Amino acid sequence: MFSWVKQEQGGRNKEGEMYQTVTEGLQTLYTKKLLPLEETYLFHDFHSPALEAADFQSKPMVLLVGQYSTGKTTFIRYLLEQDFPGMRIGPEPTTDGFIAVMYGENEGVVPGNALVVDPKKPFRKLNAFGNSFLNRFICSQMPNQVLQSISIIDTPGILSGEKQRISRGYDFAEVLRWFGERVDRIILLFDAHKLDISDEFSEAIKAFKGQDDKIRVVLNKADQVDTQQLMRVYGALMWSLGKVINTPEVVRVYLGSFWAKPLQNTENRRLFEAESQDLFRDIQSLPRNAALRKLNDLIKRARLAKVHAYIISYLKKEMPSLFGREKKKEELIMRLPEIYTILQREHHISPGDFPNVIKMQDMLQHYDFSKFPSLKMKLIESVDKMLATKIAVLMAMIREEESKQPPAMVSGGAFEGSQDGPFGQGYGEGISAGADAEDWIVSRDKHRYDEIFYTLMPINGKITGVNAKKEMMNSRLPNSVLGKIWKLADCDRDGMLDDEEFALAQHLIKIKLEGYELPTELPDHLVPPAHRKNPTADALYNHTED
Repeated sequence: MFSWVKQEQGGRNKEGEMYQTVTEGLQTLYTKKLLPLEETYLFHDFHSPALEAADFQSKPMVLLVGQYSTGKTTFIRYLLEQDFPGMRIGPEPTTDGFIAVMYGENEGVVPGNALVVDPKKPFRKLNAFGNSFLNRFICSQMPNQVLQSISIIDTPGILSGEKQRISRGYDFAEVLRWFGERVDRIILLFDAHKLDISDEFSEAIKAFKGQDDKIRVVLNKADQVDTQQLMRVYGALMWSLGKVINTPEVVRVYLGSFWAKPLQNTENRRLFEAESQDLFRDIQSLPRNAALRKLNDLIKRARLAKVHAYIISYLKKEMPSLFGREKKKEELIMRLPEIYTILQREHHISPGDFPNVIKMQDMLQHYDFSKFPSLKMKLIESVDKMLATKIAVLMAMIREEESKQPPAMVSGGAFEGSQDGPFGQGYGEGISAGADAEDWIVSRDKHRYDEIFYTLMPINGKITGVNAKKEMMNSRLPNSVLGKIWKLADCDRDGMLDDEEFALAQHLIKIKLEGYELPTELPDHLVPPAHRKNPTADALYNHTED
């Protein structure tokens, strides 16, 4: 439970409102503080429909977007490790609608028209896109462990050409924008052989403007090209994305082959495994960050609602009381960029908080400015107070409750076999090498390390720190790294190294030079036999040496 109220206050905040969970707190703040401002200034007509209880209570959602045959549906199949109702896979454009893959006790499909009237699902506001969209929208329910933590939205494959955009019957980009505002992660899939970004795909990516922190890019089927070609493909993809995603930061691209078939080209196997594990960790973290993401989205929405209120009230103030309204309306629409600048200076608003000026100009054509409401500072102040005090309290409560009861990470499906056992990433490599071996792994190269050790003039079987430093510096590793290696290798903390400790130090240097990370504490299997507390291990080591 996200109880964000101190016991001594009897479970209430200063205004007497009781919140049992962070989700309930967010919902109450939205309903009481932000919703009145949105309704007064027609925010829902211009920007985004009102939020409902299901929007706050839904599981984290992952949205997959890409051109046809890039492996979106196969990617979902790969994560779930089983087919889902309504799934179709093929080289031709197969998925011709939106499929929400969600958890359900009984396997089945719920059609779009029934889905948008279900108050427990966060899709009710999709009703505004009409029957053309709802006929191509279904919910695929199934009992799957992965879906207990997240929901996945599959989208139609995007084709190039004008015909598809015209014949859809609904605004595809607007539907994606609606989903983009509500999902926790947006994954753009590319095929190593399909890097061109069509006009519709470009519009789809631009629909996610303002959601840049949610976007991840997957270059799928990367095993179908060799290393040299992969470098060229990666460079071409980054160049294409740079023209569409206008951010100074480089978007994160994951390389791999996300299906349960043998790799066609195995020379980059380790790279693909590392990339898939990074992507899995990113998806697995979604439940832990879900409350924070909803909080972040509410703050973004509140800032936009405030700016919208300033714009609408300014247009109302500039309208004449009787004559020349139409002419003044046209003038104000033309001057909208200038009005943005005026409001920016007057209210100290960041330019990034303003809505798209061209889209705003188009929408304003259909409204009578004289009927717009005047500025009501009480509503603005209420939202300002929410942002300044209430949100900060909720943010602190999220971390406090997470430390007491951390949310479960995504598990099951492809996530289950990706961590433990001999096929987990890094198993038997780097610092974990030799963990399941009977002998001390350092002993395999100890004869070479001993030759170096005895050239360093040991006294009573040990070399000083000065002599050890001279040899360790030959690795050219930074002093900070060598200092950490020294602490790990000096098991008895006497400031000197015996032959086993010196061999261990050389082994750790070798691990670091191979690109692996060092541990904070020395694992049991790397402790030199002479420094172990278990006499059986010493006997085993001595027997191996003999």
